[in-house]
Amino acid sequence: MSSTLKDYIETQDSLLREAAEALPHQFNRCTYPLGSIRQPVYLCLTCALPRGICAACSVACHTDHEQVELFPKRDFCCDCPTSALHHPCTLHTTPEDENTTNHYGQNFKGVFCRCGRPYDPNTERETMIQCLACEDWFHESCCNLRERPDADLPLSTNEPQAQADPQPQSDDVDDGASDASSSDLPPPLIRASDYDSFVCASCARKIPTLLRYAGTNGCLVVVRDDVSAPWRVIRETKNETVDVDVPVGSKRAHSSSVEGPEAKRTRTEGSNPKSPCLVPPTNSVAQGILIASKPDLGTGDVFLTEGFRDRWCRCGSCLPSLEANKFLLLEEETYEPPDDPDSGLSLEELGIRALSRLPRERAIDGIHAFNAMRDDLLKYLRPFAQEGKVVGEVDVRAFFDRLQEEKALGVARS
Repeated sequence: MSSTLKDYIETQDSLLREAAEALPHQFNRCTYPLGSIRQPVYLCLTCALPRGICAACSVACHTDHEQVELFPKRDFCCDCPTSALHHPCTLHTTPEDENTTNHYGQNFKGVFCRCGRPYDPNTERETMIQCLACEDWFHESCCNLRERPDADLPLSTNEPQAQADPQPQSDDVDDGASDASSSDLPPPLIRASDYDSFVCASCARKIPTLLRYAGTNGCLVVVRDDVSAPWRVIRETKNETVDVDVPVGSKRAHSSSVEGPEAKRTRTEGSNPKSPCLVPPTNSVAQGILIASKPDLGTGDVFLTEGFRDRWCRCGSCLPSLEANKFLLLEEETYEPPDDPDSGLSLEELGIRALSRLPRERAIDGIHAFNAMRDDLLKYLRPFAQEGKVVGEVDVRAFFDRLQEEKALGVARS
């Protein structure tokens, strides 16, 4: 295999651009000192205990370990510098006690959804949805949005939709992408663009507000009349039946997070204890599914449409349920590492910046060493230019191997 110097430089520039897009942040600070915050969490499978590490530690401390991205978890403190993990933290070098406030659900065992299946981004054929409340992930088929795909179907060619926030990120695609597939299959029963957030049935049953609103305006629920009937979506009192199809995709996160110094806040005016209750009449079908737990007729998952935070009743009876579940009232901020000022710079720019940070004597020595290597390389390549030969990878390796040998001999002589 051979290539021109121009091709090599273009390849390196392309790799730098891809790296800048994938890792645009600085990863030199562990988030442990920040305490319990909502942040992207990674599960290290190589370390013995199932604990979570922050984005910086996943890059700086556990680079050669097998990891699973769990996406944002609220009220989470990085476990890397604690005694729970024997692998030392290279960013926060002061040993800390184990975290006692972190919640370690089934995701920290590498399994997801009510079905308890492990998640592998390389083989998963289904779009997964993150619950706004428990932050677990659920397959669309387990939410009755489509039939479970055939294992023999080809994987989607779409980029993974493993987004944790609504704003664009390096590994994000638009929410609507979960409706598409490489096989041009029909969309799911409820499209990604039809709802803003998702709450699993287990959480909905624990939250009085969702229990009362399920099946009403903006709180969609999937049901069927009997085991032989098709699945349909309850939209207030009007039912709509849509065919179920086969999914392709990966993960679709709830949109409870926002980027920027200040998150948008939903107004809480109208919470006068004496104000009338504005909860709409309950939907008997949805109530039956949630209270009676009839899995054959519906799971009871609730899909919240855009603007749901503005529609809650805030009377004296309803407000306590909302205040106990702040994510229903406020959009949550998710911590991200600061941007890397060196992201996107070329190799030459990075070299010049590194050189400028050295003491003057070392910088001069570095320039002399670089000029010497440049002269040697030009001398080595001149015969190739004169004979019109293409410089191959073997030739380049041979040059640098010779430099290493000469360096080793110089050290030995000294």
